[in-house]
Amino acid sequence: MLLKPTRRQSLAWLAATSLPAWAAPRKPAPGAAPPRLGITVPPLALRQRKLANGLQVVSLPTAGPGAGGTVSVQVWYRVGGKDDPPGRSGFAHLFEHLMFKRTKHMPDEMFDRLTEDVGGQNNAFTAEDMTAYQNEVPSNHLERILWAEAERMAHLQVDQAAFDSERKVVIEELRERVLADPYGRLFNALPGLAFERHPYRRPVIGSEADLNAATLDDVRRFHATYYRPDNAVLIVVGDVDPAQLDGWVDRHFGPLTAPTTPVPRVTEREPPRTQDAQASVTGPGVPLPAVALVWRGPPVTHADAPALDIAQALLSAGESSRLNQSLVYTARTAQAAGFSADLYADAGLLAAYAIAGSGQSLRKLESGLLGELHRLANGKVGYDEMDKVRTQLLTSVLLRRQTPQGLAQDIGMAMLQTGDAREADARIARLQAVRVADMQRALQQHVLNARRVTIDYSQGPAA
Repeated sequence: MLLKPTRRQSLAWLAATSLPAWAAPRKPAPGAAPPRLGITVPPLALRQRKLANGLQVVSLPTAGPGAGGTVSVQVWYRVGGKDDPPGRSGFAHLFEHLMFKRTKHMPDEMFDRLTEDVGGQNNAFTAEDMTAYQNEVPSNHLERILWAEAERMAHLQVDQAAFDSERKVVIEELRERVLADPYGRLFNALPGLAFERHPYRRPVIGSEADLNAATLDDVRRFHATYYRPDNAVLIVVGDVDPAQLDGWVDRHFGPLTAPTTPVPRVTEREPPRTQDAQASVTGPGVPLPAVALVWRGPPVTHADAPALDIAQALLSAGESSRLNQSLVYTARTAQAAGFSADLYADAGLLAAYAIAGSGQSLRKLESGLLGELHRLANGKVGYDEMDKVRTQLLTSVLLRRQTPQGLAQDIGMAMLQTGDAREADARIARLQAVRVADMQRALQQHVLNARRVTIDYSQGPAA
């Protein structure tokens, strides 16, 4: 996967290798059609409402062992790296840090006191299309968190000292995640090479020059422009009383007002690539060269999204994945290899990469990557292999649903990516419906028959 900046840690997506025995698919008879996994998951009993100020509220009261007397409160804003002001790449991510500073009625770092000091936790992340703030606390602290989230939505106050301090933190994160990693510059360069016009071409983590150019006035404008109730989704999952929750939401969020001006939206659409291209990227301290191939992919709402998820898993999920087995273990031409399908609201980025083994040429690596893509798209894919990776993906979803935090996260991703909270359920059905022919057709259409950019990465001056 491409690098995703977060506030304190990478956004963790759980993975596992098998479902319970009762859910395992039976092997088909010779010549029979591949079976559906047959996993029926009851739809989430979502409660949805919209306040007069435009705030969308999604709640899911849970009971039983999974609830555990805890509640997850998450606020997702429709603003991400693509919304960074011109010349201010990385600003949405920088602003995410500033939301943990002072407000009119809260001192700096009060969120840590309201969450961690009562046995809970808080975190946040910024991606291409969204910024999310996630809290998990004992359910008797629910109203405090609702008040605090409404408070920082309406009354954030950042002074120059706090701004300078958090900017240093973000720049250090950039240096650690991108500049200090021997291959960080390669992965950080891929969006700018895959996209020519869309703001997705600017990495979410930004650049040091742009971060240093940001001002306190930029902070105030950004908050007023995007951090408003009609641009947010409040998600509450866990041990809650629905009527009491509605009353608290009305009390703390209801009085907030939305500006009369519309929220700015990115309208740029990336034109189709008309020809293949090549690029070179260099970086200091690169022990072995690498090659990457990138294609523009479809948006996350495209019908082929589940098929591309399956293709990604077949190619690079785990030790037994096709690229790992072929290039790393059998041919020994690569030290590492992978494929990612990062699909966003407006478009997607598909990438294959390989880090060379000692003495191997980049053209041989490129040929090896393309060879495996062709074999997957045109060759035989066994039922067992297909069911294995589909099971891994479904297990990941089901494991997340074991906690209020994971349930709220799935709901938030569905809301921000598709506008429909019930897409959290629909994704499970769509993954089970993908067949080998669907996966192969998607791979042929979006990769093998599409124009690509080939990137050679080697030792040299910082690019």
